[in-house]
Amino acid sequence: MPPLASTDGSRPAPPPIKAAVVARKPAAPSIWIIRGALTRRQFWIFATLGLVVPLFGWWLLAASEIMDPHFMPGPFSVVERGWEWLNDDLAADAWISIYRVTGGWLASAVIAMPLAVFIGSYRPVQAMFEPLTDFIRYMPAAAFIPLVMIWVGIDEGSKIAIIFIGTFFQMVLMMAEDVRRVPMQQIEAAQTMGATRLELLTEVIIPSAKPALLDTLRVTMGWAWTYLVVAELVAANSGLGYSIMKAQRYLQTDKIFAGIIVIGLIGLAMDQTFRALHRRAFPWLYLR
Repeated sequence: MPPLASTDGSRPAPPPIKAAVVARKPAAPSIWIIRGALTRRQFWIFATLGLVVPLFGWWLLAASEIMDPHFMPGPFSVVERGWEWLNDDLAADAWISIYRVTGGWLASAVIAMPLAVFIGSYRPVQAMFEPLTDFIRYMPAAAFIPLVMIWVGIDEGSKIAIIFIGTFFQMVLMMAEDVRRVPMQQIEAAQTMGATRLELLTEVIIPSAKPALLDTLRVTMGWAWTYLVVAELVAANSGLGYSIMKAQRYLQTDKIFAGIIVIGLIGLAMDQTFRALHRRAFPWLYLR
């Protein structure tokens, strides 16, 4: 094709340039961005790695015999001991421990939740109870064992009381903070529409704080399990914590490991139950 002439006829004009259209495939979103999303398959890959890698490291350490097997048993020895325990009285020990932990945690929740609503809503109640709660929550629950034995005795009530003491004061403060996070705009809007104080609590503050309150219950359930061994020091003759302490006296480290793992599995099951309940009760929080 001959070159086109320029408008003044002095020299040929350059040929027209055709814009090259390059179809670029959109880049896949990185999983390492801040708060990036994972597919279900990616989640289970990372979750499996998080479980398998520590387990492999444990097996490797035990197989290397750097430590005496009496002090560092391997995973297979722990599984074998756990199976023997399962055929003996593991179910009874697990049940009584679940009963004690759940009883202490429920007693804490029943008293802590209404108190926290008032602490988070009214300044005079906050000024009256929050400093005292802050003071007591730093006291170790184990220090109350002698008093609990004198006041409550050595029956099941004493174990539940220790777990109650260990969880109640933290639960109150966390729930009060959940209530304080309710946006003031919601409260002011309800006041503008003529809501009474009772209606503000029951129709605005508590419904708005429910997701955070349920999450706090989930977290404090985990704390309740951490006080199990301490609670079962009080004249116990059964339970997972008692069995762990008894195994320590006879240097049965494989049973100690088995007991710790069983507590972790029960706690994990409870935690996932809370998460499922949270998703079911508040599905709009999980919409993306």
